[in-house]
Amino acid sequence: MLKRPRTPRRNRRTTDIDELIRLATGLSESCTRPEDEFWQAALGEAVLHLLQTGDEETLNTALESLAQIESEAWNELANEIETACETRIIHADGTDWQVVLLAAPVLSWSRYGIPAGMLGRELLQTLRVQLGAHVLARDTRLAMVDYLFSPDQLPQGFCPTYGLLQELAPLAVAGKDLSLAGSQMPETAAFLSDSRYIVCAVAAPLGQALFRWQEDDGERREAEQQWLKQGGGALAPVFAGCAMEALLPQAYFAAWRATDHASRAYSVRATVAFLQLTLNVEAREISAAIAACHGQRLEEYRVGFMLKRSSQVIHGVVWPLLDGEGEHTDCISDIEAILRECGVSNITVHDHTFPTDFCDDCGSPFFPNADGELLHTEPPEEAQEQTPQHLH
Repeated sequence: MLKRPRTPRRNRRTTDIDELIRLATGLSESCTRPEDEFWQAALGEAVLHLLQTGDEETLNTALESLAQIESEAWNELANEIETACETRIIHADGTDWQVVLLAAPVLSWSRYGIPAGMLGRELLQTLRVQLGAHVLARDTRLAMVDYLFSPDQLPQGFCPTYGLLQELAPLAVAGKDLSLAGSQMPETAAFLSDSRYIVCAVAAPLGQALFRWQEDDGERREAEQQWLKQGGGALAPVFAGCAMEALLPQAYFAAWRATDHASRAYSVRATVAFLQLTLNVEAREISAAIAACHGQRLEEYRVGFMLKRSSQVIHGVVWPLLDGEGEHTDCISDIEAILRECGVSNITVHDHTFPTDFCDDCGSPFFPNADGELLHTEPPEEAQEQTPQHLH
């Protein structure tokens, strides 16, 4: 997913990087649609060439260069890269088809383990029916990947994402699925709360609707509600022993952003529920401390959880800043509101900043207690058998 880099690094400038910056800047300064179209066509061609040749470094370096000068051209370049990675026009059956890479996210938490792996033909067919009924426009075609992905298992980078689209696009037009049986997937890290993704590609004749809410009788909120109910219901057996919440399937990068945003509040709620369940306590017996953590700038908020009469941090949540958020974003009020909604009323908000410190031995982040100390999480004895120590 595209995010502005929060830690600048020295860039190696090349002709390709300078050209991307020139074209993106031209587009950002354009004031008419014809000029927009000129710059978009040139920028799109340059980005596509780099994706096709696997030049990930040039794309990243150009984005970082634009981010450092806080230029609107960053948005133009980022949008063009997203478009090239998740959309394609393909000619088949005498028709030009537009194909879009989609992701259907699921938020989940569990005391045990959150599933990942093959979905199976029967479940894929059920999900196809639910997607067709509630999310996709009539007369679209679909290719699904027979795998439930953890974030670690999704394509890492623009070029691999582009490559997945190229593989799925002709399958989407043909209405066939992609099996990853026998593929070597990366190990999935164990977190109490995490996201999972179903990846697919939808195809429609060029110029026609792709999604249900683009149609005259469609509505986005209704599509979302029905997918949460019907799609979530179809996925529930896969998440046995887990709490889960299906999110609206969207274009690949939009789904990533929506999941990043939703997972922050979900992780806080999951922590409170987990502590209540494993320690057999009520929410009012749990206290929380919120701290702003800085690197070169404000990077994230960390929330430490304690039992009410103790200074020992028993669990923690990292609330990362997302693109567009900074020093003046009121994330603390959002975190407080969610904690109070969960029944946690004893909340300490520290008015000074903390470093983004991690444990040298295990790499886990340190979390604040009410006394203003950053500490390693130490679950009480009755929760020691639980594997996850902090939230993703």
